[in-house]
Parts: sequence; structure tokens; C-alpha cells
Amino acid sequence: MKRILLACLLGAAATLVQAGPKIEHWTAPSGARVVFVESRVVPIVDVQVDFAAGGAYAPADKAGLAGLTRSLLDMGAGELDEEKIADRLADIGALLGGGADQDRSSISLRSLSSPREREAALDLMRLVLQKPVFSADVLAREKARTIAGIREADTRPASIAAKRFAAALYPAHPYGRVPTAESVERVERDDLMAFYKAHYGARRATVSIIGDLSRAEAEAIAQRLTDGLPDAPAEVSLPDTALPAKNTVRIDHPATQAHIHLGLPAVRRGDPDTIPLLVGNYILGGGGFVSRLMKEVREKRGYAYSVYSYFQPQKQPGPFQIGLQTKREQAAAALKVVEDVLAEFLARGPSEEELRAARRNLADGFPLRIDSNRKLLEYLAVIGFYGLPLSYLDDFPRKVEAVTVADIRAAFARHVKPEHFVTVIVGGE
Repeated sequence: MKRILLACLLGAAATLVQAGPKIEHWTAPSGARVVFVESRVVPIVDVQVDFAAGGAYAPADKAGLAGLTRSLLDMGAGELDEEKIADRLADIGALLGGGADQDRSSISLRSLSSPREREAALDLMRLVLQKPVFSADVLAREKARTIAGIREADTRPASIAAKRFAAALYPAHPYGRVPTAESVERVERDDLMAFYKAHYGARRATVSIIGDLSRAEAEAIAQRLTDGLPDAPAEVSLPDTALPAKNTVRIDHPATQAHIHLGLPAVRRGDPDTIPLLVGNYILGGGGFVSRLMKEVREKRGYAYSVYSYFQPQKQPGPFQIGLQTKREQAAAALKVVEDVLAEFLARGPSEEELRAARRNLADGFPLRIDSNRKLLEYLAVIGFYGLPLSYLDDFPRKVEAVTVADIRAAFARHVKPEHFVTVIVGGE
């Protein structure tokens, strides 16, 4: 069976490389948004339900509530405890997954498309979505596990830097909240129930489906999974972000390596500058060994084993971040090189040669990012949840090829403003 499925997946990859998938979209009677791709090559169905129920929607004093709510969904539902749920999944060869970030909480299902297995898997997913138990005993165990993980992470410089960077980047915004031992300890079962009822409604849900089924079957599945959800209100917009004041945060730590993050809130999902920023960032710090930061910081000076940059679009402007680790005594020198490379890039942009190489890599490599149903499901979920154009996958290579040096310079000028940079240094001298 494994060999047969592998052969089917390879066949699906070849099909997807040849042409972009046809994405269909509708609103279910329940109010949920649905995106669907019919793919008959593999006898598999993948379903993901995303809710506007990420960490940014939790109360400020109970950071971690969104993650705990999502975690406990499939740890007991209806008459089934977590062990029985796991046993049923194993019996039918299905997989439940998912997680939570600042914008959304997700639950995903992968099942064989044969009627018996598919129906049993969907029944289980519906039970998990619509009748979670939120056992007090399970919550106590998960709180203890989460708190232990937080306390351990708070001893590591990489984790300290990431948390302080988020807080400094978004000092007055929900994106800056990170779970602490104290905030998680405050979460009670009633909080989980209230958060579930307020945020896990059909009108806050996006259902993404891809696989071996028809449009009519997909419509029935989407309605089946969402028609019994809580009568939660439609999504409430997150507050606008604000650019922070330029600031450097230094945190003492005995680590031999200094951990450095710098950046600012930069771009939201769907911004027309997203593609020029992506192409430009590939040249600046997102392209591994071919990026400018890697060449200048690692290859020429040996200041760091790795240095990177990336944009993380979200509902509200997500971060542009540059990160590296270097010897404590080299922190100031390495940071100066990073700032100089960025200033040069902002002033002049990439060369035509760099741009041609970046366009070629991103456009030619894109089919490999959607060469399986699992990968494509991730894109479908983003397209549906953030309301991106249904033609996004077809448009991407063409838009990448059309990016010019002037486009990159203009986009970076609009979104990357060093006068608002936050810098966090953990362990430097």
C-alpha cells in the first residue's frame, strides 16, 4: 500500500507541475468560506478548517489560551477520550493535525477517499470540532507540560531573543503577547469553553478541501463540518499595528554566542508589494548562500555560521526580521555589517544579475512547492483564510518574472524603515 501511494503521489506531482490547479470557492449555508481543488490522482482527501481564533484574540492576561484551546480539541470529544480518538484514527488510517499561530487556529484531516474510511474520518473530525470536552484533568496536564516548556525555553538565549523581539516589535498590540508561566497558569476550563464558543463559529471558519471527490461531495463535507459549530459572531478585526520607536534591547546571558534580531512590523497578507518584497528578500537574506547577508557576514568575515532575513505577512503587518548568532565579542561588528548591507540594498537595490537569478530560482522552483496535496492544502488554507485571489498560484510565477529593480527598491522603501527598527541582542558584550 505504501508503494502504491508513493507512486500516486509522484503522479500527482507531475500533474501539478504541468498546470496550476483549478481552485473553486463558495460560502457554505453555515456561513463558512470554502476553497476546493478536485484531484483524482491520489486516493486521498485532505481537509483543513481554519478559525480566526489565534493567539491575538486571547485576553492579554491569559496568553496561551488560544493554543491550549486548540490542543484540547482532539484530546476528548463527545463520548471519546483522547486514547479512543487515537485508536479510531489508527483503525481507519487517518491523521488529525493542526495548530495555532497569532491569526488562526487550525485542524486538519488526511484520509483515504474510500467511502468507509472517509466517512469514519469525517465523523471523527466533526465530533472533535463540534463537541470538544475540554477535560479538566487533561487541561491540568497540558498546562503543566506547557509551563515546564516555557520555563525551560526561558533559559535558552534563542527563545529569550524571540520573545523579547516580539514584545518590542508590538509593544501595544496582541501580536506582541507571548505565553508566560503565569498567563498559562491563569487559564481555567471555563476560559477554554468561552474562547471556543466565541471564536469557533462557522462565520469565522475557512474550510480547505483537496482530493479525490467531487464539488458536490466537497459542499456536503464543508456543511457537515461547520453546521453544528457554536453560534459565534463574525470575525472581529484585529487592531492596527503601529511602527515602534527605534530601540535597542540588550539582555545579559552567559551564552558564548550573542543572538541578534532586528526588524519592524512590515507587511500584511494581500499587500500588492508582497511579491517584490519576496524577490528582494531572496537576494538580501532569504536565498541562503547566494544572499548578500550570507556573503558579507559569513563568507567574507566569518562572523556567523548563518544569517537570514524574511517577511512574515499576517492579517495586520507582520514582521520583517534579520537574525544571526555570533561570538559575544563580535556582536557589535557583525551588527554593523548587517546594517551596512541593508543600507546599501535600500539605497540601490539588487543588481540586474542578482535579480535574474532570484526570479529564475523562485519562479522555476515554485512547482516543487505545490507538488503534493499536502503542500497544496497549505496554500489553499492561506488563500481562503486571508482572502487572496483564487488565481494566486497561477499568477505567482508570472508576477515574479515581472519584478524589476525599481519595484524592489520602491517596495522596500515603503515597508522597511530603519528609523523604526527594533534590535534585540541577547548575550552580547
